[in-house]
Amino acid sequence: MTGMSCASCAGRVEQRLNKLDGVSATVNFATRVATVDAADAVGVTELCEVVARAGYHAAPRTEVTTSEDDPDARHARDLLRRLAVAAVLFIPLADLSVMFAAVPSTRFAGWEWVLTGLAAPIVTWAAWPFHRAAARNARHGVAAMETLISIGVTAATVWSLYTVFFDSAERQTSGVWQALVGSDSIYLEVAAGVTVLVLAGRYFEARAKSKAGGALRALAALGAKEVSVLLADGGEMLIPASELKEGQRFVVRPGQSIAADGLVVEGAAAVDVSAMTGESSPVQAAPGESVVGGTVVLDGRLIIEAAAVGPDTRFAGMVRLVEEAQASKADAQRLADRIAAVFVPAVLVIAIVTAAAWLLMGGDVDRAISAALAVLVIACPCALGLATPTAMMVASGRGAQLGIFLKGHRALEAIRKVDTVVFDKTGTLTTGKPTVTSVVAADGWDAYEVLARAAAAESGSEHALSAAIVSASRGPQALAVRDFRAIAGSGVVAAVNGVPVTVGRPSWVARGRVVAANLVAARRTGQSRGETVIFVAVGDAVCAAITVADAVKDSAADAVAALHRQGLKTMLLTGDNEATAAAIASTVGIEEVVAEVQPEGKVEVVERLREAGRVVAVVGDGINDAPALARADLGLAIGRGTDVAAGAADIVLVRESLDAVPQALGLARATLRTIRTNMIWAFGYNVAAIP
Repeated sequence: MTGMSCASCAGRVEQRLNKLDGVSATVNFATRVATVDAADAVGVTELCEVVARAGYHAAPRTEVTTSEDDPDARHARDLLRRLAVAAVLFIPLADLSVMFAAVPSTRFAGWEWVLTGLAAPIVTWAAWPFHRAAARNARHGVAAMETLISIGVTAATVWSLYTVFFDSAERQTSGVWQALVGSDSIYLEVAAGVTVLVLAGRYFEARAKSKAGGALRALAALGAKEVSVLLADGGEMLIPASELKEGQRFVVRPGQSIAADGLVVEGAAAVDVSAMTGESSPVQAAPGESVVGGTVVLDGRLIIEAAAVGPDTRFAGMVRLVEEAQASKADAQRLADRIAAVFVPAVLVIAIVTAAAWLLMGGDVDRAISAALAVLVIACPCALGLATPTAMMVASGRGAQLGIFLKGHRALEAIRKVDTVVFDKTGTLTTGKPTVTSVVAADGWDAYEVLARAAAAESGSEHALSAAIVSASRGPQALAVRDFRAIAGSGVVAAVNGVPVTVGRPSWVARGRVVAANLVAARRTGQSRGETVIFVAVGDAVCAAITVADAVKDSAADAVAALHRQGLKTMLLTGDNEATAAAIASTVGIEEVVAEVQPEGKVEVVERLREAGRVVAVVGDGINDAPALARADLGLAIGRGTDVAAGAADIVLVRESLDAVPQALGLARATLRTIRTNMIWAFGYNVAAIP
C-alpha cells in the first residue's frame, strides 16, 4: 500500500475498509500492509478500489518487499535530497530576510528577486510532498497535517511576495522602528523554515518506518531460493524453492539451507537449528527424522521428502508471527498524528474567524490577512512533528556512546511500566559459541596431549563441536593426520601420527572398550549440567572425556542483579533443554525458567505474561527470538545477533556486554520523559500563541 503519509492516513483507510459488509481490517502504517479478514463475496479487486477511493494505492501482497524495492527507503532518500537542498538555501535566505526587514538601507536593486530565488525551490520542490498530499486530501474531503503545512507554507509565501513586491516602498521610508514593527510581513524565511523543519521530522520518521519492515525482509532472505529436486531416474533438477510441491524429494548438501519442512528418507547429517529453535548444539538428522525448513545442513548429504511447503512451513509461519506482532504495535502512533483530524480543521476555522473578526472590527484587509496568516504559521505543526524525532536523535547520540541504539518511539510508552525482563539463552546470556569447559583424562594420560590428538582428528570435520575442540587445543600442532572418516551422528576416526584416534559420542566410542570410573563420573556430571560430553579413544583405550558448553557471558550475572535491584523480575526463555536452561539460570541468578519452547511457544509465553498483567521486555538475538521481540511491550536485541532479531526489536544493544540492558532501560525511560516534555511544550506553544 502506497501514498500513506501519517497514522491518520492508515486510520482513514482502515475505517473505509471496515465499512464493507463482512470485512474486518487492520492497517499497519509502519509496514504499509493491510491485513483483511473478508467474506468470500468480497474480492481483492473490490478492496483495492475502496483504498483507491480513499486516495491511496493498494495491490495484493505476494511476497515480502526486498531492500531494493522498499518504498519507505526510497521515500526516505527522496526526503533527504529535498531536506539537503532546502537547508542549504534556507541559511542565506533567513539571514538576508532579517537584515532587509530590520535595516531597510541594506536593500539593493533586485533584493526582492534574490529572496524569491532562494525561497522558490524550498517552498515548491522541497515542499512538494506536502502540497501533493494536501491536494489529494482535498479531493477526498479530508484534512491532515499535510493540509495545514501546505496551507501555511503557501499562504506565507504568497503574502510575503505581495508585501515584498508591492508594499516595500512604504516600509523603506517609514524609519527603522516602523521597519522592525512591520518586519513580520516578510514571511519567506518562515515558509522556508517550516518546510525545512517538517522535512527533517518526516525524514527521520520515514527512515524509522523503513527499519520496521527490515525484520521481514531479513527473515525472508534466509529461506532457500532454489532447491535440487530428485528425479525418477536418480538425476537432479534445480528449481525455484517456491515451485517445490508436497511429496517431492529434494537433495540438501553441506552448507545449504533446507527448503521445506519434511522427512529424511536417506542420508545422515548434523543440522544447525539454532536460528529456528534456540538449540545451541546441532541436531543429528537420520532417515525417519523430521527436519525444519530454514535450518542448515553442516555435514553429510540428505534426501528429504517435502511435507509442508510455501506458506505452510514453520519458516513461513515465523514471517507471519513477526508481521502480526509488528501490526499489534501500530496503534501506538505519534500524538500529533492521532489528533490531526481535530487539530487541523480547528486551526483553519480559527484562522478564518480571526480574519473575519478583524474586518468586522474595522481593520483593513492587510491587517486581517496578516493576523489570519499568523495563526496558520504559528500552528504549522513543526513543533509537534519534531518533538519526538529530535528527542530520538539526542537519545540515539547518547545511546551510541553506550552501545545502545533506540530504533523508534512506539514502544517507549511502556518503558516505565516494564516489570518483567525475559532473556533468551543462546547468544544472549551465553556467548553463542560452544567452547571446551573441561578435559578429564584417565590415569596415565596427559589431558592436554589427549586434547591435541582429538583436535588433530577433528580438524577434518566442519561440525561446531569439532571447531570448539580444535580451538581449545594447546598441544603439539605438527601432528600427521591420515585416513580421516566422519561417521554421521557418531563422531570421527583418524590416524594421528600413525595411531588410531576415535572422538565422538560416549556410547559410540565406549563400545567394546573399558571406561575408567573418573570418565564415567565426568560424563554424568557434564550431562547433569546440560553440557555435551565427548569421549576420546587412542588405540583401544578410552583416555579422556571432553565437555563442551556454551559459556555464560561474564556480564550476565551482574546485569541480572542490576535488574533485580531495580525491582524487576527476570525469566529465562529458551528452546534448549531443561537441564542446560536450569544450569544457566542458576549461574546468572534467574529463578523462573521456561525451556524447550519453539518460536511460537515463546510468543505464547510472552502473551501469557501480558495477560497476567505484566509489562514484558524481551532480550534476544536469534531468528527464533524475533516474534517474541516484536510481540513484547519492549524488544531488546543483541546487535551481533541476527538481522531479523534486530529488525523486530525496539532497542538494539550494539556491544556484547549485558550491562547494556539495565542502561538501555534507563536511557529509554529518560527519552520517554523528554518526548512527553517536548509534547507538552509543543501543545502549550500552540495553545498560548494562537490566541
